[in-house]
Amino acid sequence: MTHDPYREFRQAVDRVEEKIDLGRAALTIALTDYPNLDIAAYLARIDRLALEVTQRCGSGDVYPSLAALNDVLFKQHGFRGNEEDYYDPKNSFLNEVLERKQGIPITLSVLYMEVAQRIGIALDGVGFPGHFLVKHALDGAELLIDPFHQGEIKSREDLRGMLERLYGGTVALRSEFLKATSKKDILKRMLGNLKAIYLKRNNLVRLLAVLDRVIILEPTAAEEIRDRGRVYLRLELFQQARSDFEAYLRLVPEAKDAAALREQLVSLAKQVTVIH
Repeated sequence: MTHDPYREFRQAVDRVEEKIDLGRAALTIALTDYPNLDIAAYLARIDRLALEVTQRCGSGDVYPSLAALNDVLFKQHGFRGNEEDYYDPKNSFLNEVLERKQGIPITLSVLYMEVAQRIGIALDGVGFPGHFLVKHALDGAELLIDPFHQGEIKSREDLRGMLERLYGGTVALRSEFLKATSKKDILKRMLGNLKAIYLKRNNLVRLLAVLDRVIILEPTAAEEIRDRGRVYLRLELFQQARSDFEAYLRLVPEAKDAAALREQLVSLAKQVTVIH
């Protein structure tokens, strides 16, 4: 029986939304880089953080609970956004965030959501462009929170300012930017960050592992399948490249790059024949 390197990841994500343990699923992303990772030990750390919050706040009200959550995470434990080395891949691994007490908006948001959930506060992820946030529905309104900046509550004006800084006035605030994000989409965004980092660093082996996970999450993600084919090609795994390009063309036969990929398949067929 062959070993499935993605067994834990599959088990964590192959279930309905409500049954996905986001903390566990996020930790399984790190297994390629940390094959001996003790996932239970890191989940226990999150449990202990939640216990500290409950010991501090007593009240079940949202504002005191959030204040206690911010106090425990950011003042007591010193979690913070890693602005000095934002594109370090360690910022995308929840185990490293727990070890180093720093991360990027999405990993700090996952930690924040997981601790909040354990103290009885339901938070949703918000896939805001360029800067992940979390939100809580309160008396018909929404409280938008920024775990990257010490749990600050963001007003609409703050959000417009963030878009201005990130996109130089080319992107206006739209209501869909504030929609709740599913757990699978949070995981896809975490993997998307790692994909961009490994692509830039030309780390093809790590990139391949990231793309494998994205395709486990979304088996019909045509562009990811094509991109994995390109990685296989660069690794000279011609049979696998051919299989992915064929799958891509089945999913989007009219794609802009379809003709170029069909030509690629012709030369790959020759390559595979020569090898065999």
